[in-house]
Amino acid sequence: MTTPLIQHQAEQQRFVLQLDGAEAVLDYSLSGNSINFHHTFVPPAFRGKGLAEKLVRHGLAWAKTEQYQLSASCSYVQKFLR
Repeated sequence: MTTPLIQHQAEQQRFVLQLDGAEAVLDYSLSGNSINFHHTFVPPAFRGKGLAEKLVRHGLAWAKTEQYQLSASCSYVQKFLR
């Protein structure tokens, strides 16, 4: 597996890692100056490799740069906001 690049698909409100024909995703929704990260998914074959963490850290860094108020209804993302 090559090192995946994270793409921000702003129109779909998500960050994506392309993985040998599959996708790992971090979905969010915007409301004013607030952002809610609500879903993280990594295909079973690619789990345990730290890809979800890379997606979350990338998404949170972007949101902080954009000065959004952060929240997460996704339990995985909540761990990074404590």
